Amino acid sequence: MTGTPRPRVAVVFGGRSSEHAISCVTAGSVLAAIDRDRYDVVPIGIASDGRWVLESGDPDRLRIGGADALPSVDGDRAAVALSRVEHGTDLVVSSPSRPPETLGEVDVVFPVLHGPWGEDGTIQGMLEMAGVRYVGAGVLASAVSMDKAYMKVVLAAAGLPLLPSTTVTTRAWDADPAGVRRRADELGYPLFVKPARGGSSIGISKVHDASELEAGLAHAFEHDPKALVEVAAEGAREVECGVLQALDGSTETSVPAEIRITGDHEFYDFAAKYLPEEATALDVPAVLPDGVEAELRALSVQAFEAVGGEGLARVDFFVMPDGSLVVNEINTMPGFTPLSMYPRMWAATGLDYPALVDRLIALALARGTGLR
Repeated sequence: MTGTPRPRVAVVFGGRSSEHAISCVTAGSVLAAIDRDRYDVVPIGIASDGRWVLESGDPDRLRIGGADALPSVDGDRAAVALSRVEHGTDLVVSSPSRPPETLGEVDVVFPVLHGPWGEDGTIQGMLEMAGVRYVGAGVLASAVSMDKAYMKVVLAAAGLPLLPSTTVTTRAWDADPAGVRRRADELGYPLFVKPARGGSSIGISKVHDASELEAGLAHAFEHDPKALVEVAAEGAREVECGVLQALDGSTETSVPAEIRITGDHEFYDFAAKYLPEEATALDVPAVLPDGVEAELRALSVQAFEAVGGEGLARVDFFVMPDGSLVVNEINTMPGFTPLSMYPRMWAATGLDYPALVDRLIALALARGTGLR
């Protein structure tokens, strides 16, 4: 209708986690894809020190230029805050040289934050308190899915197949390193050691034998005082599946896709994921044995429902050499970079990138805040 204001979408990105740069890249893709004829878009960056600022929103500034040229939020820009008012929640911008300015009401927040202080339920809780709709999973689903140790507890209770693992904290390692080593020995090498609440393969090491365990834990502890030590899925294929809610509340799955690591990478590390010069083969859709794809898609929905997912998720699997499936993890805010698997899988399923972004915004606008 002529004269009707467009819904205002605040794209929030950056953040305090080690995945700050990847969040910026994701935001660049989302900002470029949002239909500006349908939505009023406000880019909000969270600097590495936690400051909220009104960003430029230029997608070109948010691209990876190489291993030493990762994008980041400019923390010196004008500060921005959410202000709860009678009619809703306004955006207020302030800077030292001018009085605060109200930009108007926020209808929905699209948080493309990865890792702690964003993907883990923290910003979701803040938005719930502010009464603002937002894209993606709620507080509990975000927190459980971010913490790989608790994610395994929830998925195991739902009957999903998982790899054996043990959780190690810095306190446990300092107090009883022999006990930690014993638990690792019982799992059997090789093992993967990863931050319990991290992503983008940051802080992950493959530990081939007991002599490498301490170094692997030290690397993970640089990013999180809690680490997951997990059996390596030797000889397995890495296959992912996208989950997306429909506007009628039903849950849909994408065609699965396979990641094949080539070159000198022993596993799907940060460089293989995000640096364009690295050699990684992505098969979209994945070629799977009869019956495996259907089972994988069904397990994806089961995992999504087990954590109480909303909006979207990517569920990662190992297809073991005998054809059995093991859930690796569920990601409630998968990357949306040009190289990311989630949008590629949905494009191969028939939903292109702009339509995918639009669906997520529409889902958020249709959803209320508070308990549901």
